[in-house]
Amino acid sequence: MYQYDQYDHLIVRERIAQYRDQVRRRLADELTEAEFLPLRLQNGLYLQRHAYMLRIAVPYGLLASKQMRMFGHIARKYDRGYGHFTTRQNIQFNWVELEQTPDILTDLASVEMHAIQTSGNCIRNTTSDPYAGVAADEIIDPRPYAEVLRQWSTFHPEFLALPRKFKVAINGAVEDRAAIAIHDIGLTVVRNEAGEVGFKFMAGGGMGRTPIIGSVIREFLPWQHLLTYTEAVMRVYNQYGRRDNKYKARIKILLKAVGVEEFTRQVEEEWADLKDGPETLTVEEMQRVIDYFQPPAYKQLEDSDVVAAQAGNKAFANWVSRNVKPHKQPGYAAVVLSLKKTGVPPGDATAEQMDFMADLSDRYSFGELRVTHEQNVVLADVEQSQLFALWQEAKAHGLATPNIGLLTDMICCPGGDFCSLANAKSLPIAAAISERFENLDYQHDIGEIELNISGCINACGHHHVGSIGVLGVDKDGSEWYQVSIGGAQGNHAAIGKIIGPSFSALQMPEVIDRLLQVYLRERFEDESFAACVQRIGVAPFKEFVYATPIAEKGGRLVGEDEYV
Repeated sequence: MYQYDQYDHLIVRERIAQYRDQVRRRLADELTEAEFLPLRLQNGLYLQRHAYMLRIAVPYGLLASKQMRMFGHIARKYDRGYGHFTTRQNIQFNWVELEQTPDILTDLASVEMHAIQTSGNCIRNTTSDPYAGVAADEIIDPRPYAEVLRQWSTFHPEFLALPRKFKVAINGAVEDRAAIAIHDIGLTVVRNEAGEVGFKFMAGGGMGRTPIIGSVIREFLPWQHLLTYTEAVMRVYNQYGRRDNKYKARIKILLKAVGVEEFTRQVEEEWADLKDGPETLTVEEMQRVIDYFQPPAYKQLEDSDVVAAQAGNKAFANWVSRNVKPHKQPGYAAVVLSLKKTGVPPGDATAEQMDFMADLSDRYSFGELRVTHEQNVVLADVEQSQLFALWQEAKAHGLATPNIGLLTDMICCPGGDFCSLANAKSLPIAAAISERFENLDYQHDIGEIELNISGCINACGHHHVGSIGVLGVDKDGSEWYQVSIGGAQGNHAAIGKIIGPSFSALQMPEVIDRLLQVYLRERFEDESFAACVQRIGVAPFKEFVYATPIAEKGGRLVGEDEYV
């Protein structure tokens, strides 16, 4: 993985010193909160409902074991003993004290990490496939290109005050596991007819108030022009993106307003002045970065039937079927450590679990871990012969729930329990649904399904692209939940459709149950939830959900005409 050079170390040290003085001035009331706000946001610090929250960058989701241990140290020393892994492959600490944040950043710098550009109207952390470098369907490893984008975008003077935040995702495989279609820029590696490597370039994706699937603005961009073409897109957005209304300031609104053809024309016109310029990537420069991502020292092994070796152990077999993923290297597998045990907020990990995951990575996976945008953690290089031993250890620490891709492997933002922007709580809804559907046999019968929950329209829980999406809304000062179905991420990304009026918190488990009943009744063999919705439409689901009132103690069902 990438190691800091002298410039990285200098940049981070200078930023910490600058920020430490800003915090001192704020505590001494030399800066007002309004003056301090843009300064702290540049360093990933938010003021939430109850305390400050610090968001730490995990570039393209890749961690060394020492960095995971540092997270455990921060959780233990500066927070309340846990952290929250996010859909942007970052980590958040929700209970930090302002005066201690410079010390946290200093500790992070000791393991080559920071919180720069994890907030604010700038280019955020570039995300990627958590199985990059090991996936069997990979065209090329996207991580070197993600690293080049990271270096290029960090403190880029032209793009530190964009109209709004800007998110980039890159995928290097046939199957999109980076959700590129819902990003401001989404890149996927392709080869042209001559076998040359390049990128299909998408722009204008996003969720929030106006969910939009990104549009392809270039079918093939030679890899050498990754930065020059990205800069052309950024310049068009920076110049013409709206600054008068933050709700209409994202690039998706600009692209929708002018149209794909006109937006592409403007980008191509801008690119004409940048193409073949100093930011054109060279073979030598890319090789310099690629060298940081060489494969580990794999043994020469053969694939084995690990389930047969533990014949009769159903629990292990279930875990292998859900949490173990194929690997391009014979005799190895990628393992997903589930952070979705019933009773635990999705994406949360304790300090002890962080230390333990770091230990596992050292013993089983070359000291490396990956954070997924589904809020789990991956050990990418595990010998198949060691899977049973790994499973036993992970199970003892609450990290082996065999639910990856199933109903309780839900995406969920922190919601109203923490976030000051949220309209409603997310975590209690996730907990109630997990408890209602805890039976793993039933989850396996349902099959793969994505349940995504957001506490507000900002859609940090990616509810728009969930097979079932839940959005917290405010209705007359009360918390209600709007439900959409048929969303999807990946190669067939789609925005879900709202089924009708919103529901109370106590009604939500029954709502999910009724939706699943329709799916199980109507689906074809091996048909996904999203495909089923596309085939039969929303009406059968809506009819069954609203057919009879959903009882709740002391509550009521929203009327058919009361859409939120």
